[in-house]
Amino acid sequence: MKKILMALFSIVLLAGCTNSAADPDKATAPFEEIATGLETPWAINKIGDEFYISERTGNIAYIDKDGKMTRQEVNFSDKLSSASEAGFLGFVLKQDFENSQEAYGYYVYERNGKDFNKIITLVLENGKWQEIQVLLEGIPTGNVHHGGRLVIDENGTLFAAIGDASTLELAQDLGSVNGKILKLNSFNEFEIYSSGHRNPQGITWDEDIMYASEHGQSANDEINIIEEGNNYGWPTIEGETTKGGLEAPFFTTGSDDTWAPSGIAMHQGLLYVAALRGTAIKVVDPENAKVINSIEGFGRVRDVLSDGKALYFITNNTDGRGTPADDDDKLYKLNE
Repeated sequence: MKKILMALFSIVLLAGCTNSAADPDKATAPFEEIATGLETPWAINKIGDEFYISERTGNIAYIDKDGKMTRQEVNFSDKLSSASEAGFLGFVLKQDFENSQEAYGYYVYERNGKDFNKIITLVLENGKWQEIQVLLEGIPTGNVHHGGRLVIDENGTLFAAIGDASTLELAQDLGSVNGKILKLNSFNEFEIYSSGHRNPQGITWDEDIMYASEHGQSANDEINIIEEGNNYGWPTIEGETTKGGLEAPFFTTGSDDTWAPSGIAMHQGLLYVAALRGTAIKVVDPENAKVINSIEGFGRVRDVLSDGKALYFITNNTDGRGTPADDDDKLYKLNE
């Protein structure tokens, strides 16, 4: 049954805009434009029919059930960094958000002329967000490779993806959180969950299997199956290179293709991968690690989110590396 559904869905997508550079505003179903005018959006959250999307410029774009967008100010305790790829990145609502009005955030900040990453707790009060708790700060970072993804598993446990700060050796240094995926434990402290990462920017699950996307060097982008305690090799191995004791990727683009993968989502049995340089959503069959579709025509794609019924994604054409169209960036819905 799964194979039949996958085949039918692929046909629908192919009829929609696979390998097409057409104007998405003219695209027929299954695409629906939900919101426009986003400012370098980074992470999608959905509660009921409402959305909360972090913007690198330092706000939350709140989109109500009627599609009206309101920018909610975020009061950070430190100044946002203006470095490349920096700003307000990861953002995820707590499982009890409707009662607590709390969320986790990840941002790059500047202090005394240097840039660092920080993971915090935020609360929404009177239409504004306030930083109320620092979970981890002083995380070294470079001009790029900030990582930044925050996700919560079905048990309410927070995971954070940290980049290597463009300092290769940190990924193999267990005394550093750089180049790692971290897990927040019951003592409200972060512990290293996996190591040997370059610039991980997406995490999702298929039941108890964790997948993470990772930027390769020039090419060799990866999707890894993450198991606690494992080392994923950067910078000792990457792409199709192997070495004993280090984990080879579940999927790699190889040395001839670059996606710059960011957010990923498991949706109805398939992996959907937001590709920045790849300017697409790449659809990967987890049963055989094969790309079965490429949803194109929207430019750079930063994040994808599945609510179990539909898939949502945000473009990132205003991030300084894209070519913004009118009303970019946008939130889209992929209907089925």
